[in-house]
Amino acid sequence: MSNKLAYKETFDCVQCGYCLPACPTYQTMGKERHSPRGRINLVQMAAEGKISLNEIEDSLDLCLGCRACETACPTNVQYGKILESFKEAKADSKDAPLLEKLTLRRALPNRFLLRTLTKSLGMYQKTKLDKMVRKSKMLGILPEQLRAFEEITPTVESPYRPIRKNIVLPAHGNVKARIGFFTGCIMDVFFAKINDLSIKLLQHAGCEVTIIKEQTCCGALQHHSGDKSFSKKLAKENIAAFEKDNFDYVVNSIGGCGAMLVEYDHLLADEPEWTKRAKSFAKRNKDISVILNELGISFKKEMKGLVTYQPSCHLLNVQKVVTDPVTLLTSIPGITYRPLPKADMCCGSAGIYNIVHYEESMDILDDKMKNVHKITPDIIVTSNPGCHLQMCLGVKREGLEGKIKVVHIVELLAEACDIELS
Repeated sequence: MSNKLAYKETFDCVQCGYCLPACPTYQTMGKERHSPRGRINLVQMAAEGKISLNEIEDSLDLCLGCRACETACPTNVQYGKILESFKEAKADSKDAPLLEKLTLRRALPNRFLLRTLTKSLGMYQKTKLDKMVRKSKMLGILPEQLRAFEEITPTVESPYRPIRKNIVLPAHGNVKARIGFFTGCIMDVFFAKINDLSIKLLQHAGCEVTIIKEQTCCGALQHHSGDKSFSKKLAKENIAAFEKDNFDYVVNSIGGCGAMLVEYDHLLADEPEWTKRAKSFAKRNKDISVILNELGISFKKEMKGLVTYQPSCHLLNVQKVVTDPVTLLTSIPGITYRPLPKADMCCGSAGIYNIVHYEESMDILDDKMKNVHKITPDIIVTSNPGCHLQMCLGVKREGLEGKIKVVHIVELLAEACDIELS
C-alpha cells in the first residue's frame, strides 16, 4: 500500500455515476475504468495492495485532470487530490524521462531560456523559414502531433517594450485597484501579446499594474507530473515575490495557471510556516475576467459577428469562474452571443495531454467540434493558451480556417475598447 495515495478520500465516492456524463474520457472511450468513479475505485484497490500502480497506470494517465467530475459530484469528492496522489506515487516509483525533467525543472522556470526561445521562434517565423520547412516536407520526420501543432503555432512576438520596460504602470483615471500581474512562462512565449493587452485593459479599467520581475513558473505542469517538491519550491518563490507589495489582487489571463495559483494553500497545507502566507496569496488571485467584470470597462467600438465561448476547464471547475467571461462578452456592443452546446466538456488540451495522448485528445476534440458545427460561430473565444491552440487545431481539422476565428477573450475585449499595442 502506497502511503502517497489519497486512500481516505476515495471513500467519499458513493459510485452514483453523476460524474459519467461530465467525463470526456468516459464519453469517448466508453469504459468504466476510464471514468472518475472507476479511477477512484482503482486507486482505492491499489492503496489496499490488491493491485499495483502499474496495473492502474493506463487508466489514470488517460485522465485529463479537467475536474469536471468535481463540479458534477453530489458528495464533493476531492477527485483532484486523488489523481494528484497517484501522480506523486507514480513519480516516486519510477524516474521521469530525462527530457521531461529538463523541461519542467530547468526550462520553464528559466526566464533567460524562455526569452531565447521567444527570439528563436520569432526569427523562425519572420524569416519565413517555417513556410520553407513545411514546403520541403522536412516536418515528416516529426511525430504527427508535433507536425499538427507546428502548423497552428501562433505568431510569436516579443513582449511589448513600452509596457515591459516599466515595473509599475499607472491606472487610467482614479485608482480602483492595485494589481500584481502574473505573466506565466509558456504564456509569455507564445502569447506575450495577450499579456500585454491584459495589462492595458487593466489600466483602462482603473488598475495600477505592477510587473513582478522575480515571479516564476506557477508549477502546474510539474505538479501534474507528480513532482510535488519542485512545485512547492516554485509556489514559495511566487508567494515571496508577490508579498513584497500589498496588492489588492494578483491577476492572470491563464485559466490553467490561475487554477494552480488559487490552490497554493492546498499545496503547502503541510508546511505550517507557509500556510497563512499561501492562503493569503491564493485568496488574492483572480482571473482577469473577474476583475474586468467587477470594475467595469467602457467599450468604444461596435463589433460584429456570432460569438461563442469555450471555457477553460480549470477556470470553470477549479477557480469556479462561470459567469464573468460570458457577462463581458454579452456586453460588447454589436456582437451576437450564442452558448456553445456542452461548453463545459473539455476540449482535450489539458496541459500537454494533447501531445502525450494525441489520438485520445483528438477524439475528444472531434466531439467538441461537432458542437461547434451546431452553431457555426464567426468567433470562438477562449480563456487559456492550451485551449486556444486546441481549438485552432479543431478549426483546421474541420477545414474551417478563414470561416471561424479563435481568439483569447482579452483580444476581443481590447479590440472593442479600441486598445492596441502601438
